[in-house]
Parts: sequence; structure tokens; C-alpha cells
Amino acid sequence: MTIEKTLRRISPDLSQQQATGTDPQKCLSGNPMQRVHNQFANSKENFFCGTWGSTEGKWTISYSEDEFCYIIKGKAIITDQTGRSETVVQGDAFVIPAGFEGTWETIGEVEKFYSMYEE
Repeated sequence: MTIEKTLRRISPDLSQQQATGTDPQKCLSGNPMQRVHNQFANSKENFFCGTWGSTEGKWTISYSEDEFCYIIKGKAIITDQTGRSETVVQGDAFVIPAGFEGTWETIGEVEKFYSMYEE
């Protein structure tokens, strides 16, 4: 894979991305439809950036990578395995570390910028 050595802008536009359903084994409520536009990968393919969005719903999450998120639109509730919840809304930036397990719940539609790093 050849990586251009130029500045890359990350577009918030998800309109051209096909929506896919959440894995039924992970889905806890609703019928969340997700869109993802991976817009950059490094040459080692262990660092990614892009835009993600989902309709309302709740599902289990298990992270093998570190992820930085910036909420562009909407509201989500992220709950860890101990039951501790964090509500994130438009304008919030946060990190989900590798090894995190819990649930992600979207309240209405949510969109975010993300960058992920996996060793």
C-alpha cells in the first residue's frame, strides 16, 4: 500500500456510505444501522481515521484497539462492565482504551470522527 505524504482532510459526510445492521449477537435493543467511512490507513494498517454514524439502538462493545472519538452529532451513552456510564454529546472528545468492554447506546442518530490505533 502506498501512502501519500500530504495532508488528508477527514470529511463528516456519510451520505454515500451503505448502512449495515449491527451484529444480532451484539444488539441489545433497537435496530441500529451503522455507516462507516474509513478515510485513512497508515502503511502498517494499524492506524485508521474516518467518520462513523449510527441510528438509535444499544449493543455490546469490546475494544482491541485504542480509539479517539469526537462526537459531531447526537448523544450516546457508553457503559463499562461495572455499570459506570458516561454520556457523550456533540462537541465531546474522548478515548476508549484497548481492553474496554461494555455497551454503546445511541439516543437518536449519532455521528463521530474517530481515529484508532491497534498494536
